[in-house]
Amino acid sequence: MKLNSVIKKILPGIFLIGFNIGTGSVTAMIKSGADFGMALLWALVLSCLFTFYLIHMFGKFTIASGHTFLQGIRKHIHPSIAIFILVSLGVMVSGSIMGVMGIASDVLQEWSKEWIDGGISSLTWAISITLFIIILFLLGNTETFKKALSVMVVLMAVSFIANAIIMFPALKEIVKGMVPGIPEANGSSPFFVVAGMVGTTVAPVIFVVRAILVKDEGWGKEDIKTQKTDAIVSAGMMFLISAAIMASAAGTLHLRGVNLIHTKDMIHVLRPIAGAFAVNIFVLGITAAAISSQFPNIFVVPWIISDYKGEKADMKSTPVRVIVIGMAILGIAVPLFNAQPIWVMVASQAFNAVLLPLTIGCIMYLSNSRKLMGDFRATTMHNLIFIVILIFSLIMSGAGIHGLIS
Repeated sequence: MKLNSVIKKILPGIFLIGFNIGTGSVTAMIKSGADFGMALLWALVLSCLFTFYLIHMFGKFTIASGHTFLQGIRKHIHPSIAIFILVSLGVMVSGSIMGVMGIASDVLQEWSKEWIDGGISSLTWAISITLFIIILFLLGNTETFKKALSVMVVLMAVSFIANAIIMFPALKEIVKGMVPGIPEANGSSPFFVVAGMVGTTVAPVIFVVRAILVKDEGWGKEDIKTQKTDAIVSAGMMFLISAAIMASAAGTLHLRGVNLIHTKDMIHVLRPIAGAFAVNIFVLGITAAAISSQFPNIFVVPWIISDYKGEKADMKSTPVRVIVIGMAILGIAVPLFNAQPIWVMVASQAFNAVLLPLTIGCIMYLSNSRKLMGDFRATTMHNLIFIVILIFSLIMSGAGIHGLIS
């Protein structure tokens, strides 16, 4: 009973881990490890520290004010800003759903070539995973989804950490990576790689969803400590899993001077170095990452629409089911047309560049409202941290846009 109680308390955090670490995040960490070893570990540390702080402050705002983030903006800043955030998140999540399934189905097709001539097509994998998610959604409920998500997060964590243990880089490289610095370009811009790492870790969508989850849990002011512990667990696991992925690439690809172009190429690189076992673990991790991020991704649009209206999303209603199934089907787009929908990816990156600083600015403003926050109003120290994160997000947004244009 005690174990169930503990798991229930950290379920919102586990939900965010699944949301945060998808195939995009995995690709960013592999790219960083392959091109620069552990030299950019400091950027991951900073990203996870900032993510913890923002997860905590978004949850704290909801507990103190009784409002979710979008409700707070709509009522106390301006409805048009809330609508802009809602639309931006919808575009970004659509891009994420397509990108996640595109990478995962490619990896699975490449892996299946080892035991079936020509392999199972990426489209077949994408349809199979999408059907699995839709059936689970139609037959289950929110609790079923949360439990399934928890299983996927555990599988993903165990897989990537086991891979890191097999291919662990030199300890001195890890220590050196904790010291901030920008390495020389090695097939890719270090600034763009850092921007990608930050963009997939300090993601605006997880903060907006965090506020909704905290309200759904019914946490009150007496649960502030529980909420903070949950935020620590969430950000800590994000760091552990992401660092393990980076270490795996640093201990194999970087050590041999191999630059990775496609995530699926990791299969051919790993096999002669670490054997079939490591390859199977890697594929399991990628699959778990894809499913665990698709689960919450398909819920985001109905959640945030209902949140904006001040309603609770009824997952059994026909309109919500149509939206969720439609979002899930988006995952088939990349393997079906055999191409990335470039305009969605560009729009997603452009929105993210504006959305992260805007989101931080809004939560800073709301957290300073005595009327909303009372005794939990932001202190001078809180505001200093907000300003540091805001400046960091602006720099990273600039780096991301520059890399995108280049």
